[in-house]
Amino acid sequence: MSYAMRILDDSKKKNPNEPEFHQAMTEIIPSLTPFLDEHPKYEKAGILERMIEPERQVMFRVPWVDDSGKVRINRGYRVQFSSAIGPYKGGLRFHPSVNLSIIKFLAFEQIFKNSLTGLPIGGGKGGSDFDSKGKSDREVMAFCQSFIDELYRHIGADQDIPAGDIGVGGREVGFMYGQYKRLTGQYEGAFTGKSLTYGGSLVRTEATGYGLVYMMENMLAAKNTTFEDKTVVISGSGNVAIYAAEKAVKLGAKVVTMSDSNGYIYDGDGIDLDAVKQIKEVQRGRISEYLKVKKTAEYVENGLVWSVPCNIALPCATQNELLKNGAELLVKNGCMAVAEGSNMSTDLEATHYLQDNGVFFAPGKAANAGGVAVSALEMAQNSSRMSWAFEEVDCRLRSIMHDIYTECSMAAERYGMKGNLVAGANIAGFRKVAEAMLQQGVV
Repeated sequence: MSYAMRILDDSKKKNPNEPEFHQAMTEIIPSLTPFLDEHPKYEKAGILERMIEPERQVMFRVPWVDDSGKVRINRGYRVQFSSAIGPYKGGLRFHPSVNLSIIKFLAFEQIFKNSLTGLPIGGGKGGSDFDSKGKSDREVMAFCQSFIDELYRHIGADQDIPAGDIGVGGREVGFMYGQYKRLTGQYEGAFTGKSLTYGGSLVRTEATGYGLVYMMENMLAAKNTTFEDKTVVISGSGNVAIYAAEKAVKLGAKVVTMSDSNGYIYDGDGIDLDAVKQIKEVQRGRISEYLKVKKTAEYVENGLVWSVPCNIALPCATQNELLKNGAELLVKNGCMAVAEGSNMSTDLEATHYLQDNGVFFAPGKAANAGGVAVSALEMAQNSSRMSWAFEEVDCRLRSIMHDIYTECSMAAERYGMKGNLVAGANIAGFRKVAEAMLQQGVV
């Protein structure tokens, strides 16, 4: 058994009942085998077994009081996985599905994603099983403040810098940052995704979606084509989905679907993004309300968005949203390329099916790295007390995504896997972190 597979097997036994973490390790570790075989120094130094063990895991209760005066209890998490190349960096997810396995998988993926950006940031992730749906602003504030009452001890501008994720937007970041500032007396870049009024960055709202499209732009260029006149299917209707759609349309594509947990909309004329923004960002409503604006559109409850014919698919909702049955539909309908806007959007079976059937595929750790890249640019602006223009940040983002594509592509080709961006991303992301760990000794 190879070094990589032995460590994978041992880690699964050490971390039972963590299916999402197992899936993330299984997607990454086997693809490192050719690189590790070529460089035995990493095995000698125990790099892989150290890398898959978080440096720190924090789990805590979050008590808060709802509007009726009832005391509520949620569970909070922060997994600080790797600081080899910089302070921990990764979002906070507030969703009922959150558990330790999900946070560990997200934090582990974040190590590689952050490495690929070329910026000095380590990997971490956090969150809570809190559900903001149906909660008043006061209830959300009460929860966020209680969450930070514990978390503030473990974060800071040069230690760990959280950001948003599913269920955590500008409102939640504002409440958490305000409480952090109150408790520490420090006005510093301890969070990213902040409002422009107190240290946020232009393009941060759009970054993950724009970056996803920039990655796909590079993938299409490798196939001697562009977004022009392409039909795009997008899942989700949150921040990533909305701004991926916006940028794809600007590059000449037609986006025909968006979805939420209840179903998806199909608009053959092209999605009206102003309507979607009003529904999701202002009213915090359901995507089915789109039919009130566009009566010619269709709404399919609990439907599979991947059944809609397209040239390009961008899954932007959540993990494991694209399974083999969806991959089969995409292949059948002639889809040429898929890039993950959400983390681990596809399971391993679906990923392999797409690759085996000639669909050009980019994993989330590469394709959605634009969000954390601009977060790091926000950190740089905070440190220098500067604010860059939209065009400057967007230009830097586009350049970073080009570099990520190039690095992944070259790494895959170097090890005889030309076009396999999954293996390329894993090897390229691992290489930088492993070398930093080797140089820093056994810590």
